[in-house]
Amino acid sequence: MSPEEVKHHIKTYIIVFVALMFLTVVTVAISYLDIGVVPGIALGLFVASIKASLVACYFMHLIDERTTIYWTLIATAISFLILIFLPIGAMLAQARVY
Repeated sequence: MSPEEVKHHIKTYIIVFVALMFLTVVTVAISYLDIGVVPGIALGLFVASIKASLVACYFMHLIDERTTIYWTLIATAISFLILIFLPIGAMLAQARVY
């Protein structure tokens, strides 16, 4: 890896670090807002998911693995649908509703 590539990676990591620190401040600020429990939790989870995406994409190098991520998401969605509809099918069979 050339020194220019290393400098580019370091710059990216610093930008992501600053973004994570800013989002941490936003999360703490949300906790002090008087907006209610449910909206506060929803906003906090939204900011936390953005932070998790940044960590996964840049520090875990998943931003370069798009095809693997897409196939994993498709397999997860199919498994989710099977697990949702399997009990419904068993319930309908038990109730003899056709």
